[in-house]
Amino acid sequence: MEETERQSEERGWATARTLAEALPYIQVYDRETVVIKYGGHAMGESAVARQFAADVVLLKLMGVNPVVVHGGGPQISAMLDKAGVKSSFVDGLRVTDADTMQVAEMVLSGAVNKEIAHWITVAGKEADVRGVGLSGKDAGLLTVEKTKRTRRDPDSMIEHEVDLGFVGEPTKVDAKLIERLIVSDADWVPVIAPIGVAEDGQTFNVNADTVAGAVAGALNAKRMLLLTDVPGVRGADGQIIRQMTINDAQALIDTGVATGGMIPKLETAMAAVRAGVEAVVILDGRRPHAMLVELFTEHGAGTLVKAS
Repeated sequence: MEETERQSEERGWATARTLAEALPYIQVYDRETVVIKYGGHAMGESAVARQFAADVVLLKLMGVNPVVVHGGGPQISAMLDKAGVKSSFVDGLRVTDADTMQVAEMVLSGAVNKEIAHWITVAGKEADVRGVGLSGKDAGLLTVEKTKRTRRDPDSMIEHEVDLGFVGEPTKVDAKLIERLIVSDADWVPVIAPIGVAEDGQTFNVNADTVAGAVAGALNAKRMLLLTDVPGVRGADGQIIRQMTINDAQALIDTGVATGGMIPKLETAMAAVRAGVEAVVILDGRRPHAMLVELFTEHGAGTLVKAS
């Protein structure tokens, strides 16, 4: 029994030391905005979602202003499969016809958005931290234009335009509503679904990474955290690169070291930094407390991309 009590006491002292060591980092992020892109298959696991929500609440209570932008690709695919609708992709972007757009908005702005906001509210109940579910359609938050993509015919080598349907790119972020929520006396946490509206009123599906970058730039965020299902960006030697400049990131793309889904993540990181975000971190969102390790310890938890 004494040994158990001693072990318990040691754990208490270890926790206190961890908190004390975090103090300099807590002060760095005090009242700073951190945009978090949350997505991937982990979103479908309620235990992981609850842990994510609890960490977001902890960030808010530690003086950080978290803003969550989420995806929902797997959830959209599952709903389309149930409806018997086949999906096709070009450069990682879902070709979105009118029926697919209707399902995407229902899943993103409805089920996924409200669930994340709900879990944040549940996790923050004692301190009255509340998640607020929004989409880019609310208060004119996200104005977009139709995405244009070209492909080169392998035989003729002639480039032709590919119609992705209702897939958009951000042209303007009106962040007034988000800023009001951030500075409110109440502890609101904005949760944004990646749906935008064109000037003519048409609704578009938007890549969540791209939305997160645009929102982070508009808010002049100190950090943007891209939560993925990989531990970071790997170099030519296969090792995780802990820190790089936007020039280094471009070189990884140009030399073919960065491939597949890492390319748009690096492009998003570079765009966000150019738009005024101090740094972007690509990290593994499946690991418990990855955001806390990245922000509040000297070790970090992924790959940090900055201007220079």
